[in-house]
Amino acid sequence: MYLKRIKIGNVELENNLILAPMAGVTDLPFRKICKEFNPGLVCTEMVSSKAIFHDDSKTKLLMNTNGEKRPISMQIFGSDEETMGYAAKYVSELADIVDINMGCPAPKVVKNGDGSKLLLDIEKAEKVIKAVVKNSNKPVTLKLRKGWDLNNIVAIDFAQMAEKAGVSAITIHGRTRTEMYSGKADLEVIKKVKEAVDIPVIGNGDIVDEESALKMLEYTGVDGIMIGRGVFGNPWIFEKIKYFLETGEKLPEISNEEKLRVIKKHIEFELEEKPDITAIRELRKHIAWYTKNMPNSSDFRNEINKIEDKDKLIKKVEEFFIL
Repeated sequence: MYLKRIKIGNVELENNLILAPMAGVTDLPFRKICKEFNPGLVCTEMVSSKAIFHDDSKTKLLMNTNGEKRPISMQIFGSDEETMGYAAKYVSELADIVDINMGCPAPKVVKNGDGSKLLLDIEKAEKVIKAVVKNSNKPVTLKLRKGWDLNNIVAIDFAQMAEKAGVSAITIHGRTRTEMYSGKADLEVIKKVKEAVDIPVIGNGDIVDEESALKMLEYTGVDGIMIGRGVFGNPWIFEKIKYFLETGEKLPEISNEEKLRVIKKHIEFELEEKPDITAIRELRKHIAWYTKNMPNSSDFRNEINKIEDKDKLIKKVEEFFIL
């Protein structure tokens, strides 16, 4: 049975389908929407350990979990032992799992030596991991890529090092940093990481539907899967995959009525959490994803991008789905 409960340290997940941490996407409102469709775990946007260390107020907003169903994983990034240790202590009071990011390929993260840049320095990475494990009172997990580039495929060595350093689970994305999100995720390297360690391994990359989820689980033998870009405008992907893994059959396509219900709820959650103008601008990309490939969606998105009033936004969304 591919759908199963998994244990990360002392935290037991109801199932092994996990929402990936994504900057600018997995804020509290979107996580609450995804929770309606029952993933086993959700992750916050990644948070800078330096920002936590310096008590940055904007960063604290990223760590808001008010009214959120548990369990929650909170992801931190950085390459300095002191600030990562401090952040681990801080975050472990708020979340159920502390996740370390060593996979982010974004240039602004990498240029500071953080994220996937640590894949080029296993000794430094080990020190950072040990500092986090030592200071966290919750299970620590690690997210990484298969390597920096094709000449530096280090995922297996990193996974074994992380296990020895006290990490409770590993998520492996099957691309190098230089590949960013191009090409295809390498399932072979994910399989090798799974075989190389005894702690749970989560597979990540190119999971966009029921078949790709099954392929990841079947081919690699991973304990769970993490869904990233496949959830854009598609939070029900968790229920769809769950049903498919349990029955071998697919749920019907999501109706427009259900899409409208979810979008309106998402709008409501955003407006509850943020100032109106911030929420409306934040929602634009989500509404574009929800309505992608629907008739007249291009014109609709152009209109949405000009609206800065919440009542007008809701009215325009309702009109689009009713017509």
